[in-house]
Amino acid sequence: MNSVDNIARVLRLFTPERSVLSVTEVAQLLSLPKSSSSRLLKAMAESGLLSSTDAAAGYGVGNLVFETARRHRVNSTLSVAADEQLARIVKATGHTGYIAMLDGVDVLGLRMRPGSRPLRVVTSPGDRLPAFCSSTGRAMLARLDDATVRGRYPAGLQPPSPNAPQTVDDLIAALAVVREKGWSQATDESLPGVESLAVCVEDRESGERVALCISYSVAMISANEKSRIVTLLMRAGCELGLKFDDECWAAARFAAFAAPSWNEAA
Repeated sequence: MNSVDNIARVLRLFTPERSVLSVTEVAQLLSLPKSSSSRLLKAMAESGLLSSTDAAAGYGVGNLVFETARRHRVNSTLSVAADEQLARIVKATGHTGYIAMLDGVDVLGLRMRPGSRPLRVVTSPGDRLPAFCSSTGRAMLARLDDATVRGRYPAGLQPPSPNAPQTVDDLIAALAVVREKGWSQATDESLPGVESLAVCVEDRESGERVALCISYSVAMISANEKSRIVTLLMRAGCELGLKFDDECWAAARFAAFAAPSWNEAA
């Protein structure tokens, strides 16, 4: 495994619960010699990918990562357009929304729109979730063929809850449903008590692919409100899909969701 691979592996170790990494932790988590881990982290810090912290021998994410993410958000035409659509849905429903991308077997949050409801489900841009047990992840994995999906999970799945897909076969079956419906749902899977709905859109020219997601507490949603959110997401998916030449949204079964004005949709 080359140094670029190891750099990517280190960056993927950061989570909301693990914002600082020590040399010992990296060595253990990546099965690397401690001396190699020390040199790698030091080199990453010198390049701006990591920053030193007050913790003994600890490193956090560096400014270069945040600067790169910021440039991606500014220059990404699809994610900007998706964020505009998401803002309208959040305003119409009061629920928190997200824009995310697929990174290997993880979902990476790009943008977050806080809702107005008293109980908000919030994760921050830059946070990661396992793709197989999230609505955004399955919405994007559904764009891959089954062989490619299986290739991403050679060791199988590690489900965080009984409600998540338990095997790769379960995941493949769930993705077939997403492809047919056009939207994905995750209920009480990676986040207890939370349900989310998502659609995926791709820019055919650039290859950029993002998911739009609305999340909320399972206990505070009615069947009618959930159906309304699905409709709004599907309308947004159709509008974006037609704009960015995403052939998936040109399917005849989605024609009914050709977006009217947002006043009518809301």
